[in-house]
Amino acid sequence: MNPAYTIYGALGSGSVPVEAALTLLGQPYAVVEAPTWEGVEQQDKVAGVNPLRQIPALITPDGETITESAAILIWLADRYPEARLAPSVDSPLRAQFLRWMVFVPASIYSLFWVRDEPSRLGGPDPAVQARIKAATAERIAECWGMMEGQLSPLSQKIGGRYLLGDELTVLDLYVAVVSRWGPRRRRFYEVAPGMSEVVRRVDADPRLTAFWAERFPFVDGWESKGAAG
Repeated sequence: MNPAYTIYGALGSGSVPVEAALTLLGQPYAVVEAPTWEGVEQQDKVAGVNPLRQIPALITPDGETITESAAILIWLADRYPEARLAPSVDSPLRAQFLRWMVFVPASIYSLFWVRDEPSRLGGPDPAVQARIKAATAERIAECWGMMEGQLSPLSQKIGGRYLLGDELTVLDLYVAVVSRWGPRRRRFYEVAPGMSEVVRRVDADPRLTAFWAERFPFVDGWESKGAAG
């Protein structure tokens, strides 16, 4: 039995919140670097564990394969309940945790299949591709704003430093990473000021300082805003 986890991922990708969770859990893991957007050779690395040739994919110490970032994060949090990276199954916050853990990939993350390569739906016309990029940026901002509007009353009710109270959860890690993708953080700050305080807190978590520097560094312009960014 392999005592460590193996994750197929890439710098700045959807594997990063999973890697961050494993880091907080203190679990040993190895990353198979596979930036699948770079072409067939990288996709082939992943094909054996995920027929969609997408990352992330997690191989557990028991040899089980788990794909889909939200599923991996929820599974890890439930696998190690003592770390409190998710509300327990009998917590009154569990339903909202599951709601938003599914919302992020269904409503936001999924749009990057189009954004990363707009020709998939728009064909070769650059003007059409530009419209797709702009429209998806607006949709992402709209979704973050809706999430903010729904979470704000709950946050005011329960208080705390994170999205679901005083405990950092995998939802906080997930939002902190996905909000750094296009249209990037400055737009996120505009439409989701309450959640912005949380993601800044996650950015500054001293337990993740070295991790962020290696896997998603805060380079110049990382917060930049642009309708097609």
